[in-house]
Amino acid sequence: MRSAEVEAVEVKNSRDLTGVDALVIPGGESTTVMKLLNRFSLDRPIVARVRAGMPLWGTCMGMIVAAREVADVAQPTLNLIDVTVRRNAFGRQNESAEMDLSIAVLGEAPFPAIFIRAPWIERCGPGVELLAQRDGHGVMVRQNNVLATSFHPELAGDLRVHRYFLDMLVKQGKKTAAA
Repeated sequence: MRSAEVEAVEVKNSRDLTGVDALVIPGGESTTVMKLLNRFSLDRPIVARVRAGMPLWGTCMGMIVAAREVADVAQPTLNLIDVTVRRNAFGRQNESAEMDLSIAVLGEAPFPAIFIRAPWIERCGPGVELLAQRDGHGVMVRQNNVLATSFHPELAGDLRVHRYFLDMLVKQGKKTAAA
């Protein structure tokens, strides 16, 4: 976000959350993050803010946390985007890959997507816009104010997905954002 000239702050508690215009949930380990969101009483405030219109972007693990459900696993989520995701769907760590994706909302040039133990989307509910696919599975989706990518745009050196997300704030009348 700083490369996109946006002030970025870490959100560690509900007070931090009240000071931001948008939230990015990055990669990591989804069961641990859900436990931490609950332990630090951030799960409900995040859900309330997003349902009230705050833009949220989940990348990789963040997509799992934002999803409605996780395939074949009884795992809590924030249920903010109507998709079913499969954890580690593209394989183990040593099967991580970079590939060019066609993402129409970003323009004609392919996007260099980096997949690291990435999830994929097995089901998109009504109202979910499928923005990119890999091997027949969704890897970038949007539903209203929630964006989710199974890849890591922050590692690509290409800010188009970041700008796409930031445009979601501009459309809400925000000039700057902390994420």
